[in-house]
Amino acid sequence: MALPALFALSSNALASEVNTTGLAVTDDTVKVGILHSITGTMAISETGSVQAEKLAIEQINASGGVLGRQIEYIQEDGASDWPTFAEKSRKLLVNDKVAAVFGCWTSASRKAVLPVFEQYNGMLYYPTFYEGLEQSPNVIYTGQEATQQILASIDWLAKEKGAKTFYLLGSDYIWPRTSNKIARKHIDKLGLKVVGEEYYPLGHTQFNSVINKIKLKKPDVIFASVVGGSNVAFYKQMKAAGVDLTKEKPLLMTISVTEDEILGIGGENVEGAYASMKYFQSLTNSNNEAFVKAFKERWGDDIVIGDVTQAAYLGPWLWKAAVEKAGSFDIEKVQAASPGIELTTAPEGYVRIHENHHLWSKARIGQAQTDGQYKVIYETEELMEPDPFPEGYQ
Repeated sequence: MALPALFALSSNALASEVNTTGLAVTDDTVKVGILHSITGTMAISETGSVQAEKLAIEQINASGGVLGRQIEYIQEDGASDWPTFAEKSRKLLVNDKVAAVFGCWTSASRKAVLPVFEQYNGMLYYPTFYEGLEQSPNVIYTGQEATQQILASIDWLAKEKGAKTFYLLGSDYIWPRTSNKIARKHIDKLGLKVVGEEYYPLGHTQFNSVINKIKLKKPDVIFASVVGGSNVAFYKQMKAAGVDLTKEKPLLMTISVTEDEILGIGGENVEGAYASMKYFQSLTNSNNEAFVKAFKERWGDDIVIGDVTQAAYLGPWLWKAAVEKAGSFDIEKVQAASPGIELTTAPEGYVRIHENHHLWSKARIGQAQTDGQYKVIYETEELMEPDPFPEGYQ
């Protein structure tokens, strides 16, 4: 694929000139970290992020690297365990002295590592759509926050589908609970009604009880934030219980199931469901067509690409751009250079880093097809400004 032409310059500067704080930077190389779950219940979701980050790093190296230096990565496994994420992030920052870390998926893992990044002044590029209500100089959030995903999707459901009643269903940790708290406030604000709310542990596989409750309550919308491997059981059990998502009564809106999860769920079990994301593999623009081609050439024709995978791909490119704008790998200089960085070659189309370290992005709605892809049926005309602290939702 054509390589993004982002500050594609080499540098003859000595390491001592572009690295004044003791990071793992030589005259020829720079070390970064990749920190995701490649084992445990979250591996189904996080594997794509690892693949995307490695592809971006390989492409950057092929185009001359960062300030003329080749990127070397150290990969660690968070193992779907939040204390392990904190431990591995400390290793990467303190022992390995990496210049940046591309990692985490769940909000629980991000919350676990955040104090480590702030204590040791590391730089984390976090790819997952999340609940917002956070901002750190040590994090660039490359996924959507709640106003760009949750509020936008509920507005669409109310306006385009006439939705009036909602059943909130999520995995039991910070992201689904906080997301649904925000969703509930917005539903109330619109004069609509929540008729049920349930949470289940990560890895949970028995959803028949809640499916029966949903059938009794007859909500217009099942608003789902179930994550990881639990989705396989949930959607298969929904279908077995006779819930036909193509009939849209109830309509299902997921804010967590990307093409990666559908690969495990099976397209036939999720057909008709809607998803609120900023990226779908089926997007038809030249950036995305080149990205999908390169991704499949690297990882296999059967691979699929979901929203978080694409957002993970942005991380190394945005870091490269900030380093080269700053002319330094020093964390504080990279932080200062990050606002305003734009990526015109993003597979989703175009993104720009806001002063609050989130991305300006479009909001999109897709509908799941039997082939495991989403058909894009709605997108905002303009980029949505990220607002991690929406007034009235904190």
